[in-house]
Amino acid sequence: MTGPPGLPQGRSADDVLAGLRALRAADAPTRGGRTFAYVYDAGLEGLDDLAAAAYSTYATVNGLDMTVFPSVARLENDVVRSVVALLGAPGAQGTFTSGGTESILLAVKTARDHARAVRGVREPRMVLPSTAHAAFHKAAAYLGVEPVVVPVDPETFRADAAAMDEATDERTVLVVASAPSYAHGVLDPVERIAFAAAEKGVLCHVDACIGGWLLPYLRRAGRRVPPFEMTLRGVTSLSVDLHKYGYADKGASVVLYRDAELRRHQYFAHAGWPGYPVVNPTAQGTKPAGLLAQAWAVLRHVGDDGYAALAGRIADASDRLLAGLGAIEGVRVLGSPSAGLIALTLDGDGDGDGDGDADAGADGERPSGERDLSLVLHLADEMRIRGWYLQPQLGFDGMPPNLHLTLTPATADQVDALLAGLREALAAARALPPVTVDPQLARLAQELDPDTLGPDEVAAVLAYAGLGAEGGATTDDSRTEEGPGSGADGPNGSAPGPGSGTPVRMAGVLALLDALPAALKERLLTEYVGSIFRV
Repeated sequence: MTGPPGLPQGRSADDVLAGLRALRAADAPTRGGRTFAYVYDAGLEGLDDLAAAAYSTYATVNGLDMTVFPSVARLENDVVRSVVALLGAPGAQGTFTSGGTESILLAVKTARDHARAVRGVREPRMVLPSTAHAAFHKAAAYLGVEPVVVPVDPETFRADAAAMDEATDERTVLVVASAPSYAHGVLDPVERIAFAAAEKGVLCHVDACIGGWLLPYLRRAGRRVPPFEMTLRGVTSLSVDLHKYGYADKGASVVLYRDAELRRHQYFAHAGWPGYPVVNPTAQGTKPAGLLAQAWAVLRHVGDDGYAALAGRIADASDRLLAGLGAIEGVRVLGSPSAGLIALTLDGDGDGDGDGDADAGADGERPSGERDLSLVLHLADEMRIRGWYLQPQLGFDGMPPNLHLTLTPATADQVDALLAGLREALAAARALPPVTVDPQLARLAQELDPDTLGPDEVAAVLAYAGLGAEGGATTDDSRTEEGPGSGADGPNGSAPGPGSGTPVRMAGVLALLDALPAALKERLLTEYVGSIFRV
């Protein structure tokens, strides 16, 4: 007698693990320093084994009820105490969460509920720079908070503190600053933003998810790092991911508040049902205590001196990489990176012939923006084929398309190889014809209403884009070379599985997405990801 459809017969543990290893082989590498997004590799021998062992010790423990498992409270208090010591202020309290998105979601929820209770705000708004992480928009959508987006300085990509202050009104429940922003790695003027918010009695959250555990150690290494911590007047909450530059496994994050009274608005409690009384500090009920345990173990193993040494390696790698990028013709670093994140774009002489002008096409015209986008996207493809993953970021609100790099201690030994690879890949990218999007399709896209598109229409556009079928934005180059780590990446940078319909080269797909209105782009990406997660 067989089981339900889709449920396999039992297999040996060795066989199951072999199957997992086979699936994992198709992914981008998470160790070795050649993947410059999504992963944070300390390069410390034995650290992965320690984290795995710590997780295993607590794998069966449910963090839901600390009265049944009191060690969970001890571990969390220890972790939060460490974060307060580095980033907090006297009286600060916090919570361990599953990642930056949950930390941000909770901070926005806390601000909304605090403003409702204290100031009577019923139609909440949140003021944030255009470079704020998408998680704030997600929180706004989930929690019914209106996002008020303020453009950043077009040269520095830093938040405009004066404009944000002007946008703050009696309905504002939270003002946001980044330390640093993910897209460009630059630090917002946190002190000015927080002070202005405090003057109006509005809470201010600092998104230090990606840089919070690194910036203080870079400051110790002699780098200029303006204050952003909770010691600043007006900073009322702060988030930091320990699975980034804390080098814990995913997901591990902490959200801090200025005091326990503010944190109280984060909690959910419910006694109006016949089951056990519920008090949830986070969005989760059942919580995997193993993630907390491995973060606790990694923090204690690496230690203050270890993090200082790792930050020094990143600072050195950043210096060498920035100097090397500055020596490559046509490469420009955006803003002034301050925390191990670098965004580079291509401009100036796009054709490599040294005349300072991109060559015209058959009609004598080649818009520079189109050429720059093509080069950036072709460069990403060429680097991928050569075994490097650099994250493509499309143009937005006047900010140019670029490639994002996240530096970690493991990448420090790869800087020279990366620069050599960039030079070779850039020469190859410049030899390729520009990616073009059918002008008629681009005009048609401006008229489409994403909310009224039917499944067949969405499928047709996805097929045209090359996400599931042939066609889409075109280039005369149709090679599908494969090199180390060259599996095609989808819109989120993920390597596809068999039959995903994602091309090896993504330049055409991303160029088409770049030409679409934001609402249509979001609808198509939603449908595309939905098509991947389908049984």
